[in-house]
Formats: sequence, structure tokens, C-alpha cells
Amino acid sequence: MPLIEIEKKELENGYILEIYLNNPQTRNSMTWEMGEIFQTEIEKISKEKELPRVVLLSGRNDVFCAGGDLNLLRSFSTKTFEENCIGMKTFYNFFLSIRRLKCPVICAAPGHAIGAGLSLAFAADIRVFADEGKYSFNFVKLGIHPGMGSSYTAVELLGKSRANQLLFLGEVLDGKKSQEWGVSSFSVPKDQVIAKGREIAESLALSAPLALQELKSNIYDDELLQIALKKESESQARNFISDDFKETIQSILEKRAPVFKGS
Repeated sequence: MPLIEIEKKELENGYILEIYLNNPQTRNSMTWEMGEIFQTEIEKISKEKELPRVVLLSGRNDVFCAGGDLNLLRSFSTKTFEENCIGMKTFYNFFLSIRRLKCPVICAAPGHAIGAGLSLAFAADIRVFADEGKYSFNFVKLGIHPGMGSSYTAVELLGKSRANQLLFLGEVLDGKKSQEWGVSSFSVPKDQVIAKGREIAESLALSAPLALQELKSNIYDDELLQIALKKESESQARNFISDDFKETIQSILEKRAPVFKGS
């Protein structure tokens, strides 16, 4: 079963491309293999003679993404600080390649988006969430600094006050609250999320593609994002070799709350 599934929807004036995360055993958690495949597919799209009018990013299995895969996170705890600095930034950019697409990207999250999964949703231009979904940055509750660009994109999207509520407190939002906060553009019942995403995609596809591409390039500052990713990778690299993170892994295995000691 492929970890990334691609579907092409033909239009009279072009096409919409749909990309689905698909890791049913772990609620579409992000693995290294998934990241490599994801980046390869994005690079293929970028090189197409005719770009899609819009990309719709979503998840199979009634969920968007549960965040980083536990086995992957455990592997980071066995590496050196230097190895993790390189590895984390590489891993971030596997998935954040979606932000570098010239065409608009809609994230239609039919279920939960947690941690790095929500970070990936923040890399899209427009978000559609499920009323029943749960959306949260749980990084600090796992003993690690926020990653995947979230320390930058959350402030970029929401301003520092709202971003701090999500990043420091790990506040969990449902779809309706996420729309109130401006985290998502739309919140609809779970079974309508993909349809709503397609509706927005078809509407966007009627606009001039060159104008949309110029707009997207002018809205974002990739240089600032890359600076943030460097800081995040260094911070997470330190966290992964800490006793607190070892406690995180042990508490998950023992199904209990972690007890952090700041070491």
C-alpha cells in the first residue's frame, strides 16, 4: 500500500492534483520513507510542463496526520546532536516542499492533525478542517521544541498571542474553534471536508494561474522560514538526547503521563 497516493482531476482549463497521506497502521504518521516519497512527488509536480491549477492535500483513513512516527522519534534519541541537526532539517524539508509549490495548496484535513501533522497543514495556503477533528501542537508535552516550521508559521498565521497558546499550552482545538481562531479557513462536518476542499479548488482554478503564482511567491518569505527551521532543528536535536525525551518514550510505552525533570 503506497504511503502517498496521487489522484488527478481533469478540468476544462487544466487539472487539480490531490495528494493523500496514507499510513493506516499509525494514523498517517510521518516516517522517513513517507517524507522521501512526498518530496519526490512534489519535485515531479514542480517540473511538469503544465502545473496543476491547485493541489489538494489530505489524508486517508479518516484522519489527516498524527504527527511524527513513534519509531522515527525513538531513533532520534540514539543519534548525536550533530546527526539530529542535519536529520531534522532534512525531514522538515521533505514535507515543507509543499510550500514551495508555485500553485495554491489547500489542506483538507478530514480528521485529527497533531504536532508535525498540524505543521504540515500550516504549510498550505487554505485549510479546511472537520468540526469533529482535533488540532494541536503537542510538541512540548512530548519534551521537544516545536518543529516542522511551526514556531514560525504559527506566528505568521495567527500572531504571537494565539500562536503562544497553541505552542506553549498545546491547546487542542476542534474544527469550529480552529475557524474562530483563524487556524482554518473553513470547518465542516467530517464527511464534507474533501468535498469542501474540492469546491474551493475548483473555484481557485477559475482564476488566472500566473496571477495566483505571483501572489503566492509574494506572500511568503522562505528565507525567514529557513532560519526558523535551523533554530528548530538545533533545539529538537538537543531535546532528543535529553533525559526528558527518554522519559517521554518510556511513558508512551508504559501508557502513563511523563514526569519531566528538566535534564
